[in-house]
Amino acid sequence: QVQLVESGGGLVQPGGSLRLSCEGPRIVFSIYAMGWYRQAPGKQRELVATITSGGRTNYADSVKGRFIISRDNARNTVYLQMNNLKPEDTAVYYCNAGPGDNAPWPRATWGQGTQVTVSS
Repeated sequence: QVQLVESGGGLVQPGGSLRLSCEGPRIVFSIYAMGWYRQAPGKQRELVATITSGGRTNYADSVKGRFIISRDNARNTVYLQMNNLKPEDTAVYYCNAGPGDNAPWPRATWGQGTQVTVSS
């Protein structure tokens, strides 16, 4: 069973930065497309950013220019660098992954989620 392990959440002041990490299985990581979702209390889960196996990225309008998704296949890890954080970024962030760069989102495999809280 494919497992994803997230880390890096926490409490940060508005305007601050955090970097989330998601480690996946070595055997398939390099061929998986990876994404980050988030879910705030009382809201639906939303897609934040994706990256294909070849490194092509896509972002939700709400995070463009502030968040950067990247991957390190040698470490089987995808990152979400979050800058200039706002209180509305507060949510549980989930890693999501699956094969095929053109398959629809979400994919079949989820991480356990990591809490990000932006507050002064």
